[in-house]
Amino acid sequence: MNRRQLIGGATALLAIPQKGHAASNFRVLPEEHRHEATFMMWPVSRRVHPDRWFLDHLQKTIARVANAIAEFEDVILLADAGEHGKIRKLVSARVSLWDIPTEDLWARDAGPIFVSDGRQRAVSHIKFNGWGGKQVHRHDGKVAERVAKRLGFQLRPTGLKGEAGGVEQDGHGLLLAHESSWVNRNRNPGLDRDEVGKRLLTAYGADQIIWSKGVYGQDITDYHIDSLARFTRAGRVLINLPKSADPSDPFHRAAAETTRVCRNADLNVETIFEPEFRRVKSYDFVASYMNYYVCNGAVIAAEFGDRNADRAAVKALARHYPGRQIVTLNVDALGEVGGGIHCATQQLPRA
Repeated sequence: MNRRQLIGGATALLAIPQKGHAASNFRVLPEEHRHEATFMMWPVSRRVHPDRWFLDHLQKTIARVANAIAEFEDVILLADAGEHGKIRKLVSARVSLWDIPTEDLWARDAGPIFVSDGRQRAVSHIKFNGWGGKQVHRHDGKVAERVAKRLGFQLRPTGLKGEAGGVEQDGHGLLLAHESSWVNRNRNPGLDRDEVGKRLLTAYGADQIIWSKGVYGQDITDYHIDSLARFTRAGRVLINLPKSADPSDPFHRAAAETTRVCRNADLNVETIFEPEFRRVKSYDFVASYMNYYVCNGAVIAAEFGDRNADRAAVKALARHYPGRQIVTLNVDALGEVGGGIHCATQQLPRA
């Protein structure tokens, strides 16, 4: 299923910050903190990806991302054991294969959210329910629990349903999220924004969350924040905007609103533009430079075939992550199913 498929109309927009206190010393560390490994997942379900040719193309893209990350740190790829023989032919020796069955590839959403209290690590368990029951998740809904069990990590319940791609965090106490991905009957029925916010703060060990309305019901994720805005350090946000905004496009309107929200919150905001020219022309293709992944010594990012925009994105990432190699990949297959490199990865911080 395409995670960016348009299916309805626009909604009103709103921005509200919310403060609270973490209930424990466990917190999610900044993505740029040193990693022990990166977790990824293997797409295999024909119910999700019925076109055999495209599924093969998607799998090769995941292998290419895994191999790029493996140049800098270990990668653990989750897949049913019956798939391991095929996968091993595509990935480097530094990619380990774990026998944990999957349907799809979205490790950011279905995978474990790792937290640390400075002495031990655990998994903060936000239950994945297929983006509000929109996609089969018999295996993907159990990935976080199974990884925690194999690692011997405590599973810390949050009482939330949702996905880590729906909240951006700086690792220093601040979260940024679209309400549409959380305050939604398809994830958390009966919970209002304040209660969802309190639980997110506890889940991430954060002190404050900045809300923007987002976009309800227009794509499978209800507009995940990680394809729009990313913290690059405490108090600094990099945002990816269309060069020519379409006022009739709900995503463009919501992106502009979230940008205003961040500026009104006194964050240091830098914006870059989406590519104007790209290899894939379909309207619902996700061409986001923000869907990058920070690993040990590098940033793994997408390029879309627009020479000027691609170059500007690389320069921006180099400014925001000095001392790291910027590695760009053709991951068009991920954009065709509504995501990117960040969506396909989840970091295990070093103890």
